[in-house]
Amino acid sequence: MRRSPAPLFALALASLFAAPGLSGCGQDDPFDGTPGGGDVAPYPIVMAHGFFGFETLAGVDAVTYFFGVRDDLAEVGELVYTPAVDPFNDSEVRGAELLAHIERVIEETGAARVNIIAHSQGGLDARFAAAMRPELIESITTIATPHRGTAVADIALGLADHGALPDVLDAVTRIFGGPFYDALGQETSIARAARQLSTPGARAFDEQYPPDPVIAWYSIAGRTAFHRGGVDCRADDPPAFITRWADDRDPTDPLFALLEPILAGDLLDRTANDGLVPVPSARFGRFLGCIPADHLDEMGQLLGDLPGLANPFRHRAFYRDLVGWLRAQGH
Repeated sequence: MRRSPAPLFALALASLFAAPGLSGCGQDDPFDGTPGGGDVAPYPIVMAHGFFGFETLAGVDAVTYFFGVRDDLAEVGELVYTPAVDPFNDSEVRGAELLAHIERVIEETGAARVNIIAHSQGGLDARFAAAMRPELIESITTIATPHRGTAVADIALGLADHGALPDVLDAVTRIFGGPFYDALGQETSIARAARQLSTPGARAFDEQYPPDPVIAWYSIAGRTAFHRGGVDCRADDPPAFITRWADDRDPTDPLFALLEPILAGDLLDRTANDGLVPVPSARFGRFLGCIPADHLDEMGQLLGDLPGLANPFRHRAFYRDLVGWLRAQGH
């Protein structure tokens, strides 16, 4: 059974802007000789968070955006960085901040390039960084990134009329904790990011920042509402760490009960989605397939709770397998 957000989590959201910093592997020393040095793979991993993302909440190291993933990967010798960028902004601003962090990682480790694993808007941030300095990036794997926009942003901007604009906005801000910002006197604004995450905004972004062929591009999508994926999730030669979840289904989280049907569209031919991003929008570069996870399950939120009744998907195992697969590809 899914848990509703705890009050502690809600209050912690108010400290989101504090001390973004740069963190690698939970180590005090930024580089201790583990993988990633020089111009030879394996290269360090940089994990890029999405909209309303963070490195740690309220300075609590255990409460991370990719919940527990960095420490789990460190246990198998991976050098992983989880930098924080502006949680509410477009991907030119956020991408420039991400690029600055990447440059610091390269300076600290002596590595020639990094691998980026990005969730949601973090994938657009990574695309901007790649357009600016492609020589610094070995591969980019995006997870549930709205490369072609999302109807949720369209509705938020009034670009589509589903007759439920206030309800949709309320649902989005509930998911990302906006009311807790407002309650503490901090104004929540999603308009700037929403413009870019809208269908026309994503189209303009795609035209301005096409993928550099020097970089290896991979993408993964999430599926919820018990959807098995169908043609939306079909991939050429999907890796085993994706197909292991092929028969599993994710129940709809109450947080996505309003948004998922909007994205699904036709009841007789539903579009697979994760509650915020439709699968066709998440497909980019070499598409690896879908995982049975909603937009929060994909990074182990809220606070590491399980993805739903009878759903065996585990986000830490997924990221460990993903990084292992990237290493096998020579990254």
